[in-house]
Amino acid sequence: MKIQWKNLITCLAIPLATGSLSALLTQNSMAAFASINKPALAPPGWLFPVVWTILYILMGIASYLVLTSGKPNDAALAVYGVQLVFNFFWSIIFFNLKLYFFAWIWLVLLWLLILKTALLFRQISKWAGYLMIPYLLWVAFAGYLNLSIYLLNQTP
Repeated sequence: MKIQWKNLITCLAIPLATGSLSALLTQNSMAAFASINKPALAPPGWLFPVVWTILYILMGIASYLVLTSGKPNDAALAVYGVQLVFNFFWSIIFFNLKLYFFAWIWLVLLWLLILKTALLFRQISKWAGYLMIPYLLWVAFAGYLNLSIYLLNQTP
């Protein structure tokens, strides 16, 4: 299979740009985030951008495999687009607005959208579906972190 470089670069650029813009819009909230109570399993702050960059690359490759599969993919790519929108807004809801419980609900919806995307992708390309699994697992872990932060930072 010949690589369609323009499509691959576009498919990689979309999730990376989504994550970068979201990070840019929330960067001023990171100092406040550093001061809140976090659960015992919270990873160090430097790990988040590393993991997210890897996940966005995996998403981009998965979407490329679906796009170039030659199979009908409109529904799969539409759900993929919706989950990217949810991904983008979660950071703003959590970091900027500090609506931790609402952010957790939003994250549960995001997780369901990722699951749907992975299942739809897998019907088109087995590897595209598999490439979404690390994202699904990381967002499940993020759900634990998000809910724990909500519970640990409630004001009496």
